[in-house]
Amino acid sequence: MPLASPRPVAPDVRYTPTAFAGEAVPFSVTAFREGHDLIGVHVRLLSPSGDESLHALAPVDGVPDRWSALVALREEGTWRFRFEAFGDDIATWHHAASVKIAAGVDIELMRESGALLLLRGAAEKDRPTAERALLRAQAERLRDSTVDTVAALAIVDDPALAAAFSRRPLTSLVTLGDDLALLVERERAGVGAWYEFFPRSEGARRQRNGAVKSGTFRTATKRLPGVAGMGFDVLYLPPIHPIGVRNRKGPNNTLTAGPGDPGSPWAVGGTEGGHDAVHPDLGTLADFRAFVRAARAEGLEVALDLALQASPDHPWVTAHPEWFTTLPDGTIAYAENPPKKYQDIYPLNFDNDPEGIRTEVLRIVRHWIAQGVRIFRVDNPHTKPLQFWEWLIAEVTRTDPDVVFLAEAFTRPAPMRALAMGGFQQSYSYFTWRNTKAELEEFLQTAADETSDFLRPNLFVNTPDILTEYLQFGGRAAYAVRAVIAATAAPSYGVYAGFELFENVARPGAEENIDNEKYEYKFRDWDAAEARGDSLAPFLRRLNEIRRAHPALRQLRNLQVQWSDDDAVLVYVKHLPAALNPAGVDDTVIVVVNVDPHSVRETTVHLDSRTFGVPAGTPFEVEDLVTGAVWTWGEHNYVRLDAFTQPSHILHVRSSR
Repeated sequence: MPLASPRPVAPDVRYTPTAFAGEAVPFSVTAFREGHDLIGVHVRLLSPSGDESLHALAPVDGVPDRWSALVALREEGTWRFRFEAFGDDIATWHHAASVKIAAGVDIELMRESGALLLLRGAAEKDRPTAERALLRAQAERLRDSTVDTVAALAIVDDPALAAAFSRRPLTSLVTLGDDLALLVERERAGVGAWYEFFPRSEGARRQRNGAVKSGTFRTATKRLPGVAGMGFDVLYLPPIHPIGVRNRKGPNNTLTAGPGDPGSPWAVGGTEGGHDAVHPDLGTLADFRAFVRAARAEGLEVALDLALQASPDHPWVTAHPEWFTTLPDGTIAYAENPPKKYQDIYPLNFDNDPEGIRTEVLRIVRHWIAQGVRIFRVDNPHTKPLQFWEWLIAEVTRTDPDVVFLAEAFTRPAPMRALAMGGFQQSYSYFTWRNTKAELEEFLQTAADETSDFLRPNLFVNTPDILTEYLQFGGRAAYAVRAVIAATAAPSYGVYAGFELFENVARPGAEENIDNEKYEYKFRDWDAAEARGDSLAPFLRRLNEIRRAHPALRQLRNLQVQWSDDDAVLVYVKHLPAALNPAGVDDTVIVVVNVDPHSVRETTVHLDSRTFGVPAGTPFEVEDLVTGAVWTWGEHNYVRLDAFTQPSHILHVRSSR
């Protein structure tokens, strides 16, 4: 029996597919045999600690010869798995006997065939004693001429027999698939609500002479309760290192910086040190460690930016000029991403001394691991060799398997996917620019189905570099819409500070905020904005509460796009069966979003309730997790979504009737 197209699998056989602890993983394979005899398929799992388990696969509805089973993997480490196909002799006999005996055809033959199969099962020594006795008893009854046809049919359909052979099929012609691997990483590798802020802005103040006093790690610590109070799990910091002076950028990316302009944190390195140093305006290395401890006390993990580039003042420029590209005129090439130019940054050239660069970067990463950092957001990894990342991540996780790397790879699909296969646990994605219903349906279903074995998207709604036209011109509704989709569609999403204040004014001709925080300090009064009702923070807080209360939303592969009659109303369902939920109950969330932030939409939503365990035609009760409203829904449901007041429903399926 062929066993083809197994999943989970990475597109390139050199790489291992991944999952995260607690993730419900679909194991699937194509299997068939000649003729009409029925088959069964199992997947045999071997956990990292050596526990073996066998899981039956079921036919996939609407996909001939495709078999699948959903298994929640909770132990971290490398799992081994193997698909096994077999002739299901009992199922084949049951199908033939139920038809033939009822039709009066080959009755005695069917009864004797069944008796022989039941006795074969009873002879298997590892079956429970009571089960073996049941099989012998029913075999004798099939052979008993005083048992009439009606009673014989009852034996064929005996639920106890079905249960016994469901637990342990009667197999023949067993075919074994290849031995495959799956790497299960810690939960944070796949689940988290991220928040980004610049520590230099938190606590910054303007002095009487007009100069700005930078915020520090100590002043930024005061912001931690607010971030944690919104329900975020990860606090991401841009580079915290010294910043170069030569070619330092001024406000709004101007080429001339004033004496008080702080420069871009991504222009790493100065006379005070390089990638292993802390900017003196922020404090000391001890202050940073105290900040990490304070964040941990609030339930936040600190993620640190890893930007492998240098300002013209970085110590590397003098000590290792071979690490950069020298132009014919003798100058060092600065970074470009046309039409953007970064005159304050020298990119690394990995060609001249790859071993030297590898050694230095590994030292830097391990230095920050020693300070308490377990998550790195990597800047522009697609501009460095893939082989370098494969080596670095493997070296780091060999000794520290809990370290997580997020790729800021806004690039073409092939390099983005290659980085994920090469070891990055998460990746930025095209979500930022997917705004219409059709675009989002395609993106989300691809993320859940096509690439989920190896790529985990982190759905950042904005970044210091990216303020999309949708946010610029969509008003407050656009911010609520993007937050809902990001927080519910994927288990990891992110917000850059200022999103909750609806900061939507772009620098002319650019897709980024005016007065960009990359080049200057930002002064924000979070509490005052919330008190005025000018903050999305309460809504973000509720979204994160919903994520924590509903494990279905902390899964990647379970998203199913549904349908509405309106081309601006997006509908999807996330379902986690009770057997895979630690709480032991089904968890189903239906998300309905008006993605047009300028309109009121009325439409009919169409659901295939079988995808979340409710039989077709059966009404069920849903509760809006934001407003508390309760309705009875079914396969076809009227909705009205006003972008200006309530652009979405996040519905929990409470019960069916």
